Amino acid sequence: MVSTPEPVPPYRRIVDQIARRITDGTLAPGERVPSTRRIAREWNVALATATKALTTLRLEGLVETLPRVGTVVAARRAPRRRPSAPSAEASQTAVSAASGAAVELSRETIVRAALEIADREGLGALSMRSVAARLGVAAMSPYRYVPSKDDLVLLMADAAFGEETYPAEPTGDWRARLELGAHTLWRTYRRHPWLAQVGALTRPLMLPALMDHAEWALAALDGHGLDAATMLDLHVLLYCYVQGVAVHLEREVQAEAGTGLTEDQWMDRQGPALAALVAGERHPVFARTVGSVGDGYDLDLDSLFAFGLGPMLDGVGAMIEAARARAGGLRGGVLPQGGGGE
Repeated sequence: MVSTPEPVPPYRRIVDQIARRITDGTLAPGERVPSTRRIAREWNVALATATKALTTLRLEGLVETLPRVGTVVAARRAPRRRPSAPSAEASQTAVSAASGAAVELSRETIVRAALEIADREGLGALSMRSVAARLGVAAMSPYRYVPSKDDLVLLMADAAFGEETYPAEPTGDWRARLELGAHTLWRTYRRHPWLAQVGALTRPLMLPALMDHAEWALAALDGHGLDAATMLDLHVLLYCYVQGVAVHLEREVQAEAGTGLTEDQWMDRQGPALAALVAGERHPVFARTVGSVGDGYDLDLDSLFAFGLGPMLDGVGAMIEAARARAGGLRGGVLPQGGGGE
């Protein structure tokens, strides 16, 4: 009796096809390989399957992930031995796809692996299966430590917000302290672009590490004559400003993954459309303004964030001065405007 061969899993077919492109020279060392989103679209598979394919390619030494570059073909070297998938009953010692070192499966290692996936490939590429594939363990193993993906994202966010700390003894005036807080949050979002997509403002994340940032901002505003509601409003607005600019960090990552074009390449393709807008008569101020910028307007998110923070804090300063003036008037026996008395 002739046995029927077992079907090749979808992720393995993808791995084999990309491996052939590498071995035949279609993809050269250092050249970027398809992203998870592109793999999902090209092979019509789920993002988890695409992530598992890339993870397998890493484990086999065919590709490597470079910071700020992405996943590229690795330098020529003997491929690693293909690991066998451990069973659910196997020991929970795993091989990290990032370092190749043996690690003991725990909540901490799961969160670290999830952070690596989200940082490099976006939150859309994250799933419990993709984390398991990255660690080289059975698909259900992470559930022993983290109940669900939603719980995992909260743990990731708390870990990300907790990477930055503040001085135990604050120095400087309220403005310097708010500037430090804003730039600290910006660095966190810069390091983890997906973080700005987590949580709605009206449903705040009750995370201890995130509350550390709130405590720093509120302490900077405290003692300047502002009432409690105003202090909270100002803290939320400042937080929204940082998060609002940071949202575009992740959107740019998604746009590049979806189109295959860098920001500069995409802008180059918009040249004819921009020229048509400037040449028309419908938007005269826009045309005049754009035409007045010497070598063209370069939208840099880091510069935009730093520029916008100044006017935001100027406004806070005006409110603090007004609060102090009101407090001084009341102490001097001057009634607020509109106050009565015989």
